[in-house]
Amino acid sequence: MGVSDTLDDYFGVGERDSDVGTELVAGITTFLAMSYIILVNPFILADAIQIQGYEYIEVVQMVAIGTIIASAAAIFVMAFYANRPFGLAPGMGLNVFFAYTVVLGMGVPWETALAAVFVEGIIFIVITAVGAREYVIRLFPEPVKFSVGAGIGIFLLFIGLLEMSVVVPDPDTAVTLGDLATSPAALLGLFGLFLTFVLWARGITGAIIIGIVATTVVGWLTYLTGIAGTAVLPAALVGEGGDLSFAVVTSPQYDISPLLFAFVDGLQGVDPLTFVLVVFTFFFVDFFDTAGTLIGVAQFGEFLDEDGNLPDIDQPLMADAVGTTVGAMVGTSTVTTYVESSTGVEEGGRTGLTALVVGLLFLATLVLIPLVAMIPAYASFIALVVVGIIMLEGVLDVEWDDPAWAVSAGLTITIMPLTYSIANGLAAGIITYPLIKAATGEFDDVRHGQWLMALVLVGYFYVYTSGMIG
Repeated sequence: MGVSDTLDDYFGVGERDSDVGTELVAGITTFLAMSYIILVNPFILADAIQIQGYEYIEVVQMVAIGTIIASAAAIFVMAFYANRPFGLAPGMGLNVFFAYTVVLGMGVPWETALAAVFVEGIIFIVITAVGAREYVIRLFPEPVKFSVGAGIGIFLLFIGLLEMSVVVPDPDTAVTLGDLATSPAALLGLFGLFLTFVLWARGITGAIIIGIVATTVVGWLTYLTGIAGTAVLPAALVGEGGDLSFAVVTSPQYDISPLLFAFVDGLQGVDPLTFVLVVFTFFFVDFFDTAGTLIGVAQFGEFLDEDGNLPDIDQPLMADAVGTTVGAMVGTSTVTTYVESSTGVEEGGRTGLTALVVGLLFLATLVLIPLVAMIPAYASFIALVVVGIIMLEGVLDVEWDDPAWAVSAGLTITIMPLTYSIANGLAAGIITYPLIKAATGEFDDVRHGQWLMALVLVGYFYVYTSGMIG
């Protein structure tokens, strides 16, 4: 029996009307569509993770390795345990929440933020193992569940434009348009952004990764030809005197020991209320993002039963939970199933063999870690803007003619970017939902657990904003 026959038998490829060749192509397609996270996640988390004795770009390389390891671990669970063609990696939005809200915004040490990710992963494993998923899903208000994606999308869009200097802070209007006439980095960012949008609109597989690489190449060419100065180069490679240093490229940082099990130190001296809120937010977004993505992608492959459910959904959910737990151990944020998996499913991927290919390709990128240092911020943050735009489609699922839905969803979506916090947006939606429901005479439609969550969040934010904690 050859390798092809062995793979066919193990994954049941033929039983799902597929073949080994199709599965391989599907795996490559999914990898190309989601591999941008290897270039983006490290730059986001490195803004928050500061390790004494290590330069910024060295931390970037460490996080890149952690990203690859966590992704591969989750994907292999998806392949061998769940036998589904879905790819997983640290989630966009959750990494931003980790870096810019929890660590930089709330002042929580990055080790403690990793501890929150670890605890969330363990909770996810337990809930999945005991089959409590349905109860958890019913507990959260529907408008919050359906609107959280769009809120995160605007949040990502806003941060991406800020990092690309397309939008800049302004003392009078909070933010304003950047100086595009004299900022070559911002112009290159816009070039890459529109190139990526064109590729994405044309249905080109790997549009985001192509856009990031193309923008990086053009940026380096503008420097080498003398059109622009060092402002278009990665800041980590430009010294104080404007000289370039390729030390981190020729001697990349493969030692990630400063990140390994750093979450253990983060469990010491934790403020209980703040820690619980952070864990709650990680869990909420991860849980519903994964469940929603699984159902959405499953529709492409016709995996759903007659009731619109994904059979044995607890198995792919377990892959997410295990990946999140491993990710916290190696220094990265919450792992989730990627909607880009739909590209591989559309190519015919039907089994865990597709996921296995994705996982192996992630591991193969370890040899490319030195090249991460060559990418400027304006190129890597293109992904945030593009993904943010894509996530806005979630507003279509909101019942805007229902007052409780409109208020709860509207506040969830807008509070996130306005307060620079996913947690605040979720809290606004959860608090207002039962109040508006009661005001419209639908008190009986509100679950006791929903009232309890609202009251707890009101109490937390009263204490937090009064300065008694945080």
